[in-house]
Amino acid sequence: MLENRDEILKSDDETLSHLCELEFFKGSGNGGQKRNKTSSAARVRLIGTAYVASDCTERSQHRNRAAALAKLRIALAYGERNTPPIPPERFECALEHPEYPLWLAHVLDVAEANGWDLKATAAVLGCSPSALVKKFARDPELWQFANQARMKRELPPLRRP
Repeated sequence: MLENRDEILKSDDETLSHLCELEFFKGSGNGGQKRNKTSSAARVRLIGTAYVASDCTERSQHRNRAAALAKLRIALAYGERNTPPIPPERFECALEHPEYPLWLAHVLDVAEANGWDLKATAAVLGCSPSALVKKFARDPELWQFANQARMKRELPPLRRP
């Protein structure tokens, strides 16, 4: 368990890069001569943990590193729970917003602490259960994660709004 999860999720790319091992390599797949000759793909590994993320979608090493760091933040948000949970400061947060991984981590902390009960989780977050389901539904990965967590507790899966 990381004691500084929230600080890591709040940090900018430069700060997070200093906490990671960076590796650049040649990406595989389509892309032709440029892809096969340059090491533009990026892999980041948070030092002292098993968290790893990589990206090779762009031709730019810098953009791939930024995308890999974003994926690493999301992986931390899904993988690390803080207790007692801290509810997010606001209920709204866009998927593309830089603070989305921190928001996601806090929402998952609250859901886990409440046994994935929608009514209890929504009450702590200050919203209705249907609004919470809509927030989960906009992110396919979150939707799947929430349903898996609910199935482990023998709760019915969420239904799309």
